[in-house]
Amino acid sequence: MPIVAEGGVPFPPGVEEFYLPSLVEGAYPWLTKFTLLVWLAVAALIVFFLWSYRNPQLIPTKRQWIAESIYGFTRDGVAKDMIGHDGVRFAPYLTTLFCFILLTNLFGLIPLIQISPNSHIAFPIVLAVISYVLFIWVGIRKHGAGRFFKNALLPPAPWFVMPLLIPIEFFSTFIVRPVTLALRLFANMFAGHMILLVFTLGGFALLGANSIAIKAVAPLSWAMAIALYFLEVIVALLQAYVFVVLTASYVQGALADEH
Repeated sequence: MPIVAEGGVPFPPGVEEFYLPSLVEGAYPWLTKFTLLVWLAVAALIVFFLWSYRNPQLIPTKRQWIAESIYGFTRDGVAKDMIGHDGVRFAPYLTTLFCFILLTNLFGLIPLIQISPNSHIAFPIVLAVISYVLFIWVGIRKHGAGRFFKNALLPPAPWFVMPLLIPIEFFSTFIVRPVTLALRLFANMFAGHMILLVFTLGGFALLGANSIAIKAVAPLSWAMAIALYFLEVIVALLQAYVFVVLTASYVQGALADEH
């Protein structure tokens, strides 16, 4: 049963933390803090890259170097490594995807914002659907629909196991891939937010206890929250990287002559 921590804050936090009210009371139910953060992330990325390349130099400025390093990392470390030479044409999308996910993940660690849009399942689903449509589209464009689906659903195997393999391949390629892509990002951001809330608010709950011995444990709870905060920074970066790497892997598989 929830209790009230010091300062009137309910503890433990629940999933209602992720169902935010409209920013305009009584109107525009879709205009929530999540929506505003997504718009803010898009605007920030557009402004940053336009500003970085407003006057490109042969010897890059600091902001130009940062922008080029981000793009170069995604182009060389993900697109080319995973897809091959054809990966260069997917580098702009993969870079945009990486930067957007990383920035929206980091929103959950910024004071006064303290929540990531990716901790709500709707946004990871949209990102997964975009990558899902991309890898199917590039596969059909290169091989044609018939050959693409044949490669995807008919692995090299004896004919008598095909009735078993075809449903497995269909489920794995066209259902499991987008679902796990979305769930992995959502679950990590959701869990990270909840853990930070538990240890932060838990400290206030312990501080409000009647026992002095329990009050003394409150700083330990806050210390754990600080340690987990830095861990979440790493998680935010890794989840953006994993999402982009898996997207590149699916595109590579769609472009391959045989799956």
